[in-house]
Parts: sequence; structure tokens; C-alpha cells
Amino acid sequence: MMGRFKHGDDIFYGTVSGELVTSMDHEGRTFELSELTVLPPATPSKIICIGLNYVDHAIELDMEIPTEPVIFMKPSSAVIGPGDRIVYPSMSQRVDYEAELAVVIGKKCRNISSENAMDVIAGYTCFNDVTARDLQQKDGQWTRAKSFDTFAPMGPFIVPKEEFYPSDVNVSSLVNGEGRQSSSTSNLIFDIPHLIEFISGIMTLEIGDVIATGTPPGVGELERGDVVEVKIEGIGTLRNEVV
Repeated sequence: MMGRFKHGDDIFYGTVSGELVTSMDHEGRTFELSELTVLPPATPSKIICIGLNYVDHAIELDMEIPTEPVIFMKPSSAVIGPGDRIVYPSMSQRVDYEAELAVVIGKKCRNISSENAMDVIAGYTCFNDVTARDLQQKDGQWTRAKSFDTFAPMGPFIVPKEEFYPSDVNVSSLVNGEGRQSSSTSNLIFDIPHLIEFISGIMTLEIGDVIATGTPPGVGELERGDVVEVKIEGIGTLRNEVV
């Protein structure tokens, strides 16, 4: 696994093995994970999210299966890392969690076919598409509801594409230790190669950009003081408190 870390004033990428981190920037210097601050593992220029991309979520909402991906975006200013706090905005009365598998882009690309999609992937991580649900419903479009600072937690680390097979892994969420969501990526309506072809046909994807692939059924409300976790089989747990 790979991650971004801070040691004193120094920020670097490193590989993770158990509780040890080996710097990729300092001639292989090794640190204890406990002596580092774990940062968001990617620094995207943009986050492209997919709405309604699980069959079981569409059934839950009694909605028709979309015939092409529905996309929206989050700003990079919304990104936080594992252990950082989600700030409940004063203008909202309903904030929800949405557990998602995220794809991290590893090569600048445009107009990539689904057959070549794997060539541009760096790896995968956990993502929480935090949403001010009342504002989403009020506005009729999603920008305000999805874009508050702290509304894009991701991490803890990136699992390289060579070590992760996203076609059938469990994606789940817990709030205060209680399970809320659980489904398999085998229920994705549009798989990752299809999403990369579709999105890269619209916009250039930069190194570090993130595609959040949609959320399973069981989305629900967060309160101040809650601890929300996103767990993805083969990647790990992204944990954040709401304040």
C-alpha cells in the first residue's frame, strides 16, 4: 500500500508494511506509522463522483437503472484524510454518509477506451461522499450539498492496481460501530473501465484525480459527535468524526 505522510514539516509519499512506512522520497528511510501524520493519499485536481451506480441502491430507491453514468464533481478543497474531522455546516440540518470505492488516476489521459482503462489507474482507496441531503433536495442540483470543506474524506492508503481486483469486493459503512451499508462492487451498474471511458471522453483526467464509483444502499444521517467508517475489503478502514 502507498500513502502520503507528514513528519515534522516534511510531507512525503511512502509504502506501508504493517506498522512501518518506508519513504519513497528519502532514500528509503523507514518510520514507525505512529510517529507520522497520515494525510489524504491523493491530491486530486478534481473528484468525479457517480450517482446511483449500485443495482441494489436503485432498487432501494425504487428508481430506474440509468442508461449512462450520472456524474457530478466535488472540489479538491473538500478533501480530508483519515482521522480528520467532518465539519457539519451550519446551513444544513441533514448530513449523510455515503461509502464508496474510489479510483486514483495515475496518468494524465483523455479519450481512454475501456479496454485500456487499467493503464491509467494508480490504485484504489476508500471514499466518503458526505452530502448535505436537505440542501441537495432544496437546490435540485448537487454542487452546494456535496462541496463543503471536509466533505470528501479519503484514505487511509492507496492499494496499487496490481494488488487489488475491484470486480467483487465488499463496500460497507459503520456509524459508531453499527453497520449501515454493505454491498459488493459486483452490483455496480457501470464498472470502472466503463466509467473511465465515459469520463475521459468528457474531460482530461490528471494524475491524482479521483473517481468515486457510487454508494451502496443504506445511506443515512450523521450527527455531530458520530464516528463514521468506510470499510473496503482489501483496502482498509477510513474513519472520521463529525463535529
